[in-house]
Amino acid sequence: MKKFVIESVTKLDLICWMLVLSFFVGSAILCGGSVELSFIGASGVVVVMFLVSVSIETIIETIKNVKGIGTIIGFITNGPEALCLLVLMWHGDVLLAASTPLGSNIMNPVLLICASFLCKKAIIVWQTNRMFSLICVGLTATIAVCFYYIPESMYWVWWIVAVVVTGVLFRMRPREEESTDEEEAVAFSKWYLVPAVLLMLVAGYFLDPVVSFASVHSCAPKNLIGFLVLATLTSWPEFKSCLVLLKRGMVLAAILNITVSNITNIWLAMLGVGFHLVS
Repeated sequence: MKKFVIESVTKLDLICWMLVLSFFVGSAILCGGSVELSFIGASGVVVVMFLVSVSIETIIETIKNVKGIGTIIGFITNGPEALCLLVLMWHGDVLLAASTPLGSNIMNPVLLICASFLCKKAIIVWQTNRMFSLICVGLTATIAVCFYYIPESMYWVWWIVAVVVTGVLFRMRPREEESTDEEEAVAFSKWYLVPAVLLMLVAGYFLDPVVSFASVHSCAPKNLIGFLVLATLTSWPEFKSCLVLLKRGMVLAAILNITVSNITNIWLAMLGVGFHLVS
C-alpha cells in the first residue's frame, strides 16, 4: 500500500503543488498579503489535492474491471458538490446551494481537454463518441449559465427544461464494456473502496474552504482567484480521475466521467431549486 501511495504521486502532481504554493505565496509578496498565512493555506490545498489523488487512484484501481466505471466515477467525483449543497441548504442559503455545483460545468470539459493533451490522447478523445460529448457538454453548460441570468420567476421553467434535457442525455450516454485488462498492477480488496470514497468526499469538500482561506490571505486578484484557482482546483477530482483513466487507456470512461459529472451537477442544482420553489 505504501508503494502504491508513492507511485500515485506523479510529476504532474508535484508540478501542480509547486504552482499552488508559488501562486499564493508570490501573490502575498506582491500584493501585501500575509506570507505565513498564505503558505499555510496553500499547504492545506496541497494536502487536500494529495488526498484526492490517492483516493481516486485507489477507487479506480479497485473497480477498474467493473462495467460502467466512467459513469460510477462521474457520480463519485460529484460527492463534494453534493456535500456543499446539503450544508448550504441546511443553513438556509438555498439559491447559493443550487448555484454551487453549476460552476464546474464550464471547467470540467476544459480539464478533460487538458488531460487528453497531457496524456497524448487528444485525437482519440476527439474521435470517441464526439457527437454525444459535444451535445452533452454544450447543453449542460448552457443550462448552467442560463440559471445565472434568468429571473427568479422563471426558475420553474428552468427546472422543467433541466429535467427533460438531462434525462434524455443520461439515457443517450454510450454504454461501456467491462474491462478485459487482466494485468493486476496492485491487488486491492474491495474493502478499500469505502474508505477511499469517504476520503475523497471529505477532502473534496474541504478543498473549496482551504482555497478560499489561501486566497483571502494572499490578496490575490479576484479575477485570477475565480478562474485559475477556485474553478480549476475545485474540479481537481474530475481532472485527476480523467488523467488516471486516460493513462489506463479508458478513453470512453474518461469522457463519461466528465459528461455524467456535468449532468449530475444539474441534478444537484435542481434539488436546491426545487426545494426553494416549494419552501
